[in-house]
Amino acid sequence: NKELEEQMGRDVAMQAAAMAPIAINEDAVPADVVAKELEIGKEKARLEGKPEQILDKIAQGRLGKFFKEVTLLNQDFVKDGKKTVKQYLADADKDLTVVEMKRFTLNA
Repeated sequence: NKELEEQMGRDVAMQAAAMAPIAINEDAVPADVVAKELEIGKEKARLEGKPEQILDKIAQGRLGKFFKEVTLLNQDFVKDGKKTVKQYLADADKDLTVVEMKRFTLNA
């Protein structure tokens, strides 16, 4: 249904505009950003007094939360916070996804 496809396209574009994802999914996040987030996660856990042997595990958990916030397909869908953008697309077609995204900001 062309009308539904256009609506879904607008919805996902509005999501990208409103929520400012840095990538489509985890695989598209630059390695240096992932490494930096892991270091931040470990340091925060260290400052919270967590044992050294579990810092990596805690940092991985925080990285998962980071991906949920900054990757388009893993973000909570703004029109229905009970599902992610990926789930919203899959509701229409299990193979429907986003393959490319460009986001521009004026006066940033």
